[in-house]
Amino acid sequence: MSVIEKDLQVALKKYFGFSKFKGLQEEVVKTLLSGKNTFVIMPTGGGKSLCYQLPALMQDGTAIIVSPLIALMKNQVDAIRGVSDDEGVAHVLNSSLNKTEIKKVKKDIVDGITKLLYVAPESLTKDENVEFLRSVKISFMAVDEAHCISEWGHDFRPEYRNLRHIIARIGDDIPIIGLTATATPKVQEDILKNLGMTDAVTFKASFNRPNLFYEVRPKTKNVDADIIRFIKQNEGKSGIVYCLSRKRVEELAQTLQVNGIKAVPYHAGLDAKSRASHQDMFLMEDVDVVVATIAFGMGIDKPDVRFVIHHDIPKSIESYYQETGRAGRDGGEGHCLAFYSYKDIEKLEKFMSGKPVAEQEIGHALLQEVVAYAETSVSRRKFILHYFGEEFDNETGEGGDMDDNMRNPKKQHEAKDDVLILLQTVQDTNEKYKSKDLVNVLIGKENALIKSHKTNEQSFFGKGKSQSDKYWMALIRQVLVAGYLKKDIESYGVIKLTGEGENFLKTPDSFMMTEDHVFDSEADDSIVTTSKGGGVADETLMNMLKDLRKRNAKKLGVPPFVIFQDPSLEDMALKYPITLDELSNVHGVGDGKAKKYGKDFIELIARYVDDNDIERPDDMIVKSTGSNSALKLYIIQNIDRKLPLDDIASAKGMEMADFIKEMEAIVYSGTKLNIDYWIQDILDEDQQEEIHDYFMESETDKIDDAIEEFDGDYDDEELRLYRIKFISEVAN
Repeated sequence: MSVIEKDLQVALKKYFGFSKFKGLQEEVVKTLLSGKNTFVIMPTGGGKSLCYQLPALMQDGTAIIVSPLIALMKNQVDAIRGVSDDEGVAHVLNSSLNKTEIKKVKKDIVDGITKLLYVAPESLTKDENVEFLRSVKISFMAVDEAHCISEWGHDFRPEYRNLRHIIARIGDDIPIIGLTATATPKVQEDILKNLGMTDAVTFKASFNRPNLFYEVRPKTKNVDADIIRFIKQNEGKSGIVYCLSRKRVEELAQTLQVNGIKAVPYHAGLDAKSRASHQDMFLMEDVDVVVATIAFGMGIDKPDVRFVIHHDIPKSIESYYQETGRAGRDGGEGHCLAFYSYKDIEKLEKFMSGKPVAEQEIGHALLQEVVAYAETSVSRRKFILHYFGEEFDNETGEGGDMDDNMRNPKKQHEAKDDVLILLQTVQDTNEKYKSKDLVNVLIGKENALIKSHKTNEQSFFGKGKSQSDKYWMALIRQVLVAGYLKKDIESYGVIKLTGEGENFLKTPDSFMMTEDHVFDSEADDSIVTTSKGGGVADETLMNMLKDLRKRNAKKLGVPPFVIFQDPSLEDMALKYPITLDELSNVHGVGDGKAKKYGKDFIELIARYVDDNDIERPDDMIVKSTGSNSALKLYIIQNIDRKLPLDDIASAKGMEMADFIKEMEAIVYSGTKLNIDYWIQDILDEDQQEEIHDYFMESETDKIDDAIEEFDGDYDDEELRLYRIKFISEVAN
């Protein structure tokens, strides 16, 4: 072992407590320490952050870390402060700081205390910041989430484009490290060119996550029931459900709660306090499921997320890969389930129609890849890896059978003749119809547009009426994916022939059309397995062990996974260890952990072995949250934020009397509403006490009776508002 390697091992142990590096980390750190430009493509969970954190801690000067999200910076700074004795070792410099805080940050940098400075790209455009950074020693620049530089990336941010010029202003010879978790070959090239580091040493880890199972199911009207059924089959496991809109997040979280699933919503529209509290509840296992928009997950390091569900298909394969990558980071099972309906794609296309043409072009190309992924009949793993420029062989590759297409191959049939009819029709109609109208031409259905072009008078009109409109729609999508047709961008959505399509017309070839997959419940159950290929040995014991872990974690004030991770509990449910010696042989436990945390666990297992009492789970009925649940949720959240009641009412276009009725419905159904902040303004303490005593002793809560009792001292509104407070506090 060379001196450098020895130093690295010592530093790794000292700062992070690890005895060995993971994957490519060591080579990356060495390259950066030698002052070379470095580019790292490493999937989520591969240990990217350590690649710049360790060299920053080991060198003189301050490393500047450019990061796109304030929340992400905060998480990282907290983590680094946790490995050092000095608070000042890591700082953020962004718009959230006041003058005093900025002064403190600058002082720590000048004094040589700060090793990592996290900045948003916008902060680097300010002259006073650039001037200050020019005056101090900078060890290197790290550009995290580097795909934000590329307009072909799934998360493009224009302000990232100027980084190269900003870095040059701070210093010409500062080494740069760019890092990203997802980048297609096209995006990689774009990043290197934009950062002006085409000489960079590139490190690319494999994108294969063999423990993840990929599955796509058709999205039906009962998608909520399908999601609830899946979560109930995986009871007690942690999971994330992604939705595209905030409204859907709120509704689904509420539906899950009503159906006995511990779930919370998470999106950018919630205030910072609620977001932080919901995130903590998930990390501490007070809830099992987070229903979220993509705002959730950046920098979330929870190792035992067991499933990621996409209620709506994402806008790009990169987004999908990054979001599914939050499952199974500990190497245990991870089930990635997406619900797909072409209607969702059409909705996303509609959103794009107002954008500049160049942006639309990129958006459509990315969406087309998502459609191809959802509708493909080949291995989904192979498809994803190919997208990121990596070859994969299902026979020899790890995790080769871990997707629905490999386990339940879809039926295919020869559709060469139908493809010919389709392409010929596009040509005969002079490429002027969008897919919907093209289908109408094929099945011979007239409408105003078709009549205006006199297409209904042509000999080919209705040539495909032996098949249904659904069939032709599915075929058009598969032929688009195969590249024989394309959607024109300029004329938004008009279907045109490609060069390959013209060749197919001249020399037709075989075209295997995939039939829609029907999922039966037996197939579902066979899929929910651990990465080792079998189900959890003893579900009942597993749940008991999880409960015990959670209770002990609460007592100790640590997240549950600190005690034992899921794979260890699964192994306990398989081996039934009843002594500390036996426990230390369980996967991922060892002597130290067994002695520190094991006593309660072996006692519980010993008791369970004696009693061995197993219960069957009940079948489920999906309960709905009622039609105006969105309004209720809106009221509850805004009262939590202590907004003036009249403002909340007027925002929803309601009269105060109707608004009070809604609040009454909420508290009478058992939910607390804390409107103290409002009551305080309209009634003094004596008045409140007087009304409180009245309701406490009265046999009825009728407002007319109360008005009569108080002889008109209080009006209807005051009494009704106080009654809401009373019911909320005393009854709920």
